[in-house]
Amino acid sequence: MPFYNQAHQFYAGVDLHARSMFIHVLNAKGKTVFENDLPAGPDEFLDAVKPFRKNLVVGCECMFAWYWLADLCEDQRIPFVLGHALAMKHIHGGKAKSDRIDAGKLAAMLRGGLFPLAYVYPKAKRQTRDLLRRRSFFVRQRAQLITHIQNTNSQFNLPPFPKKLTYARNRSADIAARFADPSTRLSIQANLNLIDAYDEQIATIERHLLHSAKVDDPVTFGFLRTVPGIGPILGLILLYEIDRIDRFPEAGNFLSYSRLVRCAHESAGKVKGFGGKKIGNAHLKWAFSEAACLMLRSSAPVKAWLQRQEAKRGKRKALSVLEAKIGRTVYHLWRKQRAFDVQRFLKNGEPQAEEPRRK
Repeated sequence: MPFYNQAHQFYAGVDLHARSMFIHVLNAKGKTVFENDLPAGPDEFLDAVKPFRKNLVVGCECMFAWYWLADLCEDQRIPFVLGHALAMKHIHGGKAKSDRIDAGKLAAMLRGGLFPLAYVYPKAKRQTRDLLRRRSFFVRQRAQLITHIQNTNSQFNLPPFPKKLTYARNRSADIAARFADPSTRLSIQANLNLIDAYDEQIATIERHLLHSAKVDDPVTFGFLRTVPGIGPILGLILLYEIDRIDRFPEAGNFLSYSRLVRCAHESAGKVKGFGGKKIGNAHLKWAFSEAACLMLRSSAPVKAWLQRQEAKRGKRKALSVLEAKIGRTVYHLWRKQRAFDVQRFLKNGEPQAEEPRRK
């Protein structure tokens, strides 16, 4: 976990909420020079930090409302750092907790070099990433509706559907008609109508996202799609959730961020367990898990490799190794801008030194 350790004359900790914020400013000697509970707004914030603008750094905990404060500091050329919420033990582990205490601890951690950093996603692509996450939410909602139809069908012990309801061509008015009760028919028809609406919205969003990817970084997006199992949607998730591969100095840092490795807790030479399962990017973890399953369908050499790993490690561990292997491959092919090579992948997970693609 990286920490902010740059020296400034003033350190501002902001305990930010949707409609309020508590600002606590320390000087370089650790003396409180300002603290106040204010409405959450640009004018109020700028007025509060105006006397300390000469050499000021602002830090707040990562929560849903940090966008405007980060953008404001960027426009005003004020250094801004975002705190990793799960790593702030000084705040969450305290005996007493209030906005005043939290803001003071944020400022103290900034000054003491113990402020755990989260990634401040760039403003230019932030809304595209959020739209991609919204698409994932719509897909999950759509899947719940399909599952409800299937469960209701089983509830009445009716014949199974001949084809998957995931595809629009397999859904018809006959689905609701198979239920005798009027209330049940209305419930199923409502599900079908919502599924059709979700299909339309998801398709519109996907067209916009694919266009954005071809504008933001078409070369990297193309290299990602050379990996078997990574199609347009998984490629979009990797492209916008990672953003910049150079923010990870080593492949291990990237695997940790993607939740593809376990972090051991050791003491006196003994392993006490593993922790930090929720620290990292859940969207990347899901993407690599899906990519591993899809790669096994499309690549016979990888499937044969996995079978050998299963004999040594077991099925669950072998699949985890494959996910980490794909993650390591994505890291190297992105950094080196090279296409996927299955032989090099099966050897050590790093793509072969090929010539970059020509435009």
